[in-house]
Amino acid sequence: MLILLAVAQFMLILDVTVINVALPDIGAGLHLGRTTLTWAVTIYTLFFGGLMALGGRLADAFGTRRVLLTGLVLFTAASLATGLAGNAALLLGGRAAQGVGAALLSPAALATLTTAFHGPERNKALGVWASLGGIGFAAGVLVGGALTAGPGWRWVFFVNVPVGAVLLAVLPATLRAVRAGTPRDLDLLGAVTVTAATGAFIYGMVHAGDSGWTSPGTLLPLAAAVLLYAAFAVVERRVRNPLVNVRMLARRPVAVGGLLMLIASGLLISLFFLGSLYLQHLRGIGALRTGLLFLPAALATGVGAHLGGHFVGTVGRRPVAVAGLGLVAAGTGLLAFLPASGSVALHFLPGITLAAAGVGPVFVTATTSALAHVTHSEAGMVSGVVNTFHELGAAIGVALASTIAAAGLAAAPSVDGFTRAYTVFAITAGAAAVLALWLVPPGKPEMTGGPHVH
Repeated sequence: MLILLAVAQFMLILDVTVINVALPDIGAGLHLGRTTLTWAVTIYTLFFGGLMALGGRLADAFGTRRVLLTGLVLFTAASLATGLAGNAALLLGGRAAQGVGAALLSPAALATLTTAFHGPERNKALGVWASLGGIGFAAGVLVGGALTAGPGWRWVFFVNVPVGAVLLAVLPATLRAVRAGTPRDLDLLGAVTVTAATGAFIYGMVHAGDSGWTSPGTLLPLAAAVLLYAAFAVVERRVRNPLVNVRMLARRPVAVGGLLMLIASGLLISLFFLGSLYLQHLRGIGALRTGLLFLPAALATGVGAHLGGHFVGTVGRRPVAVAGLGLVAAGTGLLAFLPASGSVALHFLPGITLAAAGVGPVFVTATTSALAHVTHSEAGMVSGVVNTFHELGAAIGVALASTIAAAGLAAAPSVDGFTRAYTVFAITAGAAAVLALWLVPPGKPEMTGGPHVH
């Protein structure tokens, strides 16, 4: 059961980054512009993150087995539909449906693990689960490059179909039915409001890349996002079982953990998004070689996370967060001087690898900060908050990257768009490092809750 659920979760996380290397081929095959390609990445993480907390509530209400299998069916069918897409509407609709399926499957699978294992075995199972995040992100770029260069970009989505079919054939026999709760406690209004708010924010940000920051198409969605986020806060204070306990976000460790997760996720996905388009769209490098060029960065992310976990327990969270963000600032600072020609190994690899190595410790600090001082009864909700920030950070980060680097993603690309975006991210990481000196709680974490989902 652990192997099967790990494969399912790995498939969901893989789909966050697997599309990045395929973007130029998708754009050429379906005649898509920058805006649509940006949404092809962000809409999956938008629905995955925006509805994840609701997915957990549905698992409690209707039973983890039923919700898990429903999510797997939806994700598999949506992957097939996305691979068959012949236009932008079908592509984006399929990606959105993939996100909904992932939001149902992921929390139900985690809940299944926590109830099926006990004692030391539970810690080992959750350790395997927690490690899937970095592996999935890293593998996504490599798998995307291999599939795009081989059978074609559509197999970036088709590859999920046989995996999903096998899981659907085998998983039901390994999952035991769990007594369902009551559906009347579902916070549907909260889920819809927060997803709509984030969608409006991303729409405004992407639109700014084409029409400017002062156009009505930019300002109106951004204003709507502010109002919807305010409405979400009001809803969460008034419903009996909110998706997010707003008062919990007032706690410094939880708020800092969520903020760091938002920043780290946004930076990492943006690095992959911009890097892939720089190598393929501007430099004309093939998909397979692009995927291989990201291998050092993928390994650096895992090594950075491992070292971050070690040093958090020895020197404390604050130094690790500051050092990690400092590495990100240094790496993106190097990328801010990318040339339009010359050696990729000399000009691109050092910066992307250094920045990726810095993101890993920030993920660890975010998780340990948020979960260090919560009770066991609160661990699930706090984990859900951190996971939501993880997915929404990825969606927002790609939207910002696409907007700032618009000149580099045009039909006649310019390196100035990429260098401008990396400059902004270097400044962002540097400012976050300074803020971490003040915001991140000092000392070593004393974990009382469970680990972060991914």
